[in-house]
Amino acid sequence: MITAIIIIVVVLLVAAAMTASASVRVLREYERGVVFRLGRLMDQRGPGLLLLVPWLDRMVRISLRTVTLTVPPQEIITRDNVPVRVTAVAYYRVIDPSRAVTEVESFQAATLQIAQTSLRSVLGGVDLDTLLSGREHLNASLQQVIDTQTEPWGIKVTTVEIKDVEIPERMQHAIARQAEAERERRAKVINAEGEAQAATRLADAADIIGKNPATMQLRYLQTLREIGGNQNSTIVFPVPIDLIRPMLEAIGSPGAAAAGEPAAPSPTNGAEALPAGEQSAAQIEAARLRELGPGVTAVAPVGNGAQSSAATPSGSADRSAS
Repeated sequence: MITAIIIIVVVLLVAAAMTASASVRVLREYERGVVFRLGRLMDQRGPGLLLLVPWLDRMVRISLRTVTLTVPPQEIITRDNVPVRVTAVAYYRVIDPSRAVTEVESFQAATLQIAQTSLRSVLGGVDLDTLLSGREHLNASLQQVIDTQTEPWGIKVTTVEIKDVEIPERMQHAIARQAEAERERRAKVINAEGEAQAATRLADAADIIGKNPATMQLRYLQTLREIGGNQNSTIVFPVPIDLIRPMLEAIGSPGAAAAGEPAAPSPTNGAEALPAGEQSAAQIEAARLRELGPGVTAVAPVGNGAQSSAATPSGSADRSAS
């Protein structure tokens, strides 16, 4: 009899413990409980200690923390027919636990599928350049599209980021060549602009130097200083032509140089060169014959004796003078 009573008490204690464990719940600060009583939706509860009616109430835990959702790589063909692989990441959280439980069977899987389809549809409508450079605009568009579709489920998509874009290797080489050509174009433009500015500055400097001749002398001395500062075995010594022009005029022939006439041509056809004294007379005679006009010939002196040259006009008789 006593044994039967002990067994009954133990069974009652076990049943009470099971009932207590089924009716008592503890929810954390970031959790909410969606309670169903005989299949009917009750008000959400939590956080803290929660008492349920045993065998009548059923509770579903919902976390309100932000969830990181990684979107698998998607094969996308851009608007300019370039195949790419895009990987993205989305951040969402539950703002209405009751709708997240009652409106969709699994809000995690549904949000993932919506993110994949939206990623393919949005990025498929842009070209490759926009996909590579306009990340911020595309991220905002994806966030708006996904959030609009998940809002009836009580899901708030806060951020969508395009994490990686993989393009074919041949397209990478083409983009690299394009970037290199663009850099070369910019370098040539900058070089041309520099040459134009340098030419303008040189023209201004030439105008300033032309107004004051002493400036040229100072520049000449500065050039000598720069040349002398280098440890070179060869020294280039520039001399202005204005300094040696009087010397060249002084050592020139007095007759032709003073008159401004060119020197007489050297004798040809076997004639020997005249001595220094006779060259001056021949040059004077040649100048006189050029003044007489065309058709006049001169006879060069032959032999050792000094002979005077005779002029024979065209169409007249020859005359000779001793």
